[in-house]
Amino acid sequence: MALNTNKNLKLYYSIKEVAQMFGLNESTLRFWETEFPHLKPKTTGPNKVRQYTEKDIKEIRMIHNMVKERGFKLAAARKLINANRDGSDRKAEIITRLTDIRSELQLLKHQLDGLQ
Repeated sequence: MALNTNKNLKLYYSIKEVAQMFGLNESTLRFWETEFPHLKPKTTGPNKVRQYTEKDIKEIRMIHNMVKERGFKLAAARKLINANRDGSDRKAEIITRLTDIRSELQLLKHQLDGLQ
């Protein structure tokens, strides 16, 4: 059986790592946990250290898309996410993919411009 090298082996992410992924403050993530009931990272130890899973990051990506990129108020984002959970997930994934593709295309254009 071959080793899957594409598999992400990290199971948990710290609040600092997740905040950096999205360009947010750690306090923003803590606040979103109080506003969005589906966002509940695992906490461990007496200091309640947060451990975010891929599922939590997917939830944050959806919230970030609605609040920071599309300009929804928190109440409106919460209502829309709860009403159309699958559709919201799909839209956030599509936007993330398109943003990544745009970045790659811009990099290619920059490299091609450098050849001339």
